[in-house]
Parts: sequence; C-alpha cells; structure tokens
Amino acid sequence: MKNFFLTLKAPILKFESDAWSYYVAIPKDIGNQFINGENRRIICTINKSEPIHSALMPKGEIYSVYVKKDFMKKYSIAEGDEVTVQLEKDISEYGMPIPESFQILLDQDTEGSTYFHELTMGKQRTLIHLVGKVKNVDSQLAKGLAIMHHLKESKGELDFKRLNVLIKEYNNRK
Repeated sequence: MKNFFLTLKAPILKFESDAWSYYVAIPKDIGNQFINGENRRIICTINKSEPIHSALMPKGEIYSVYVKKDFMKKYSIAEGDEVTVQLEKDISEYGMPIPESFQILLDQDTEGSTYFHELTMGKQRTLIHLVGKVKNVDSQLAKGLAIMHHLKESKGELDFKRLNVLIKEYNNRK
C-alpha cells in the first residue's frame, strides 16, 4: 500500500463511555482508504501537533481516533472544537515508534527478540509503550532488560504481574 496524507476538518467529540473520553470522527469513506486488511494503524496529527500513533476504530457509520485528555490540555483543545486532522497510513513495523534503546536490545538478544516477535502486534505495542513512556534512557534500558528477561524466563508467555515485579527489580539495580 502506497503511503499518502489526507487532511480534513472535524470536531472533537466526547464518548458516552468512561473507557475513553474524546475522539475525532472520520467518515467511513475516508477511513477505508487507510485500511489494509486487518491493519487500521494510522498517524494522526491534530492542528499541527505532535503525531498520534493510533488506529481507526469502527464506531457505527464512522471511524474514531481516540484523543487523550492530557493531549487536549497540552494543545488547548476542548470538546466541540473543530480541528484540522491530517491522517497518514502508519507503515512502520510496529505501528508506533520504538525507542532506540529497546531496538538495540531486540537486535542484540536473539532469544528475547524471537519471543517478542512471536507475540501479537497488540502485545508488542504494549511492551514498546511500557518502555517508551519513560523519557530517561537509563529507565528505558532497565524496563527493556526486564522485558527481555521476562520473555525468556516465561518462554514468551506474558504475565504482567511478574513483569512489573521484574521492572521494579531492574529499576532498583541502578
């Protein structure tokens, strides 16, 4: 699939659910242009903000792109505001950026990398997010090492309780 951009105007809407707060509605005919089989991953830029790596989520006759409260606060966006939305198909390997420190671990640890790549794409993104949500490279490295240790120890079966214990142990080794 060739990558392209599409820009549209849309309001910020509020979900009627507590699970997610806000979203931008994308008409089905526009959203369908970005879907390739099961892959609905996109990069969404709102009012020239930092990019949001997300997915087009089916919602009745539209697709929704989730927008977090902290993102809205950071960019002074409120419910009902009409925003300029730029969509781009996310053609990256994982559907989100991977921290360099974690990529290096994957490149160097063949066994851990094998277990990681046997996980579903969603679980891979969850682990990448765990590493990437901290900005300190030493903390990223500690989390990445704990993840690789856990994957090898559990032979690729994720146990988030055990993983969290390992992450705390690795963070305390500093």
